[in-house]
Amino acid sequence: MVREEWEIVWTQRAQRHLRQIFDYISADSPKNASKVINDIIDAANKSVSNPEIYARDKYRRDNDGSYLAFEKNHYRISYKAEKNVIRILWVRHTGRKPKFY
Repeated sequence: MVREEWEIVWTQRAQRHLRQIFDYISADSPKNASKVINDIIDAANKSVSNPEIYARDKYRRDNDGSYLAFEKNHYRISYKAEKNVIRILWVRHTGRKPKFY
């Protein structure tokens, strides 16, 4: 059995979100900011071995099953798994109003 290789690609929007999260948290604690970002990245990396490890994104309209999401440290990470690429779409604080797309 050949194991498929998946690649994670962070969109520019998702990268910007991570920078904003880091900047916001680091104003109080650079150590905590690093921990939160690393936790989010580690959780995303778990999807490489099994892209469907996380649930379908309930905020995606007409989700064909390729849009998934997970929560880590009060942040919701949405991604699309398709053609051996896991594309991280955005990172959004769970305290904010959910964004349907």
